Amino acid sequence: MAESEAEGGAAVEGAEAAAPKSKFKLILIVVAALVLLGGGAATWFLFFRHGDEEHHAEAAPPPKPPAFVEVPDMMVNLAGAPGERVQYLKLKIVLELKEEKQIEAIKPSMPRVTDIFQTYVRELRSSDLNGSAGVFRLKEELTKRVNAAVAPIQVSAVLFKEVVLQ
Repeated sequence: MAESEAEGGAAVEGAEAAAPKSKFKLILIVVAALVLLGGGAATWFLFFRHGDEEHHAEAAPPPKPPAFVEVPDMMVNLAGAPGERVQYLKLKIVLELKEEKQIEAIKPSMPRVTDIFQTYVRELRSSDLNGSAGVFRLKEELTKRVNAAVAPIQVSAVLFKEVVLQ
């Protein structure tokens, strides 16, 4: 009988030792399954979900390239104090339009555009054009003035091909 108690006690200890190992395996399997599911979900969201949106973007027609109109070159003397050396400003300007068909509509207004530009630029001083901030302000002012002159046509931007201050 002592032998059967010893065998029974060993069986109970073996069952207790087997239980933690089986719990550890169960936890390990559950964690591995969650990692695989999470990785699969992340892969789907990152790589496959955006595929539908790309197909919609490809279906849209490509944007039309802008059209450009050259303004005749300008050379003006800048305003200065009496007795100062006369300074000149030479500008080569291009107007950016949204569509090609606006080019023909703006050409009859080109003398008015040139006049507005020259009248504004003649009042500038060389200190008004210092640095990139001065050139940016000039570009903004010319854009505002050309849009007023050629309304209802909208000029997207005034672009400088050449700015020489001498």
